[in-house]
Amino acid sequence: MKLGETQTLSVVKQVDFGVYLGNDEERVLLPKKQLPKEVKLGDSVEVFLYKDSSDRLIATTNTPRLTINGLALLKVVDTGKMGAFLDWGLEKDLLLPFKQQTYKVQKGDYCLVTLYIDKSERLCATMKVYHSLCTDSPYKKGSQVTGLIYDSSDEFGLFVAVDHRYSARIPPHEMYGKLALGQSVQGRVAAVKQDGKLDLSVRDTIPKQMDRDANLILRIMEEKYGGELPFTDKSSPELIKKEFSMSKAAFKRGIGRLLKEEKIEIGESSIYRLK
Repeated sequence: MKLGETQTLSVVKQVDFGVYLGNDEERVLLPKKQLPKEVKLGDSVEVFLYKDSSDRLIATTNTPRLTINGLALLKVVDTGKMGAFLDWGLEKDLLLPFKQQTYKVQKGDYCLVTLYIDKSERLCATMKVYHSLCTDSPYKKGSQVTGLIYDSSDEFGLFVAVDHRYSARIPPHEMYGKLALGQSVQGRVAAVKQDGKLDLSVRDTIPKQMDRDANLILRIMEEKYGGELPFTDKSSPELIKKEFSMSKAAFKRGIGRLLKEEKIEIGESSIYRLK
């Protein structure tokens, strides 16, 4: 009897409220409303084993959206004192404990989770899916991919599940723009590491990105500063990232593009928009 897995068991006893599956040593109830038609003693039935609201092992012929070691994007249907509850296709919703949330989820959210058995021998969900993701993706450097940001690290950046399946990250030096946990992102594979994990960039290739960065610099210069930026390409990387959500190298490339197009002039402490 394997909790959290789909398996084939034999009918060993029939009762008014269902049948018992298993053998002489282990038995589990399959309720009457779950019975396939014309099931009799000795027949084999494919079922999924979980625990009911009274923490009793029970079988179901319904197919859950998630099994042990699997991954699924599930909807939060409610929250409570213990955590969030997810719709996984069975009568009893699946608990996602607060301690297993990489960010706080609310009713109506969708979150990527895997299934585990807790210390009380109950099935629970966890958003800590790093070790459940695959490292054999078909993608190569330059491929365009879509993924879900599921966790973060000050040292390693943002962790992404590409196709809700493959292990990837957005390194700190690529973390530009508005990126948040739970967000779906499109990016480009910047590198495929030796272990098969992917490094992603959410920025375009340099020529395209230069145009976008240059236009962003001009827009902020006009809308926020009236045509004069109170700093230059020698300003600190921290200030540039805070103001433009780009690296200092990208900022300098954008400034270079604007200088070449004669749209700006650089002073000792400011950058001016040329009319």
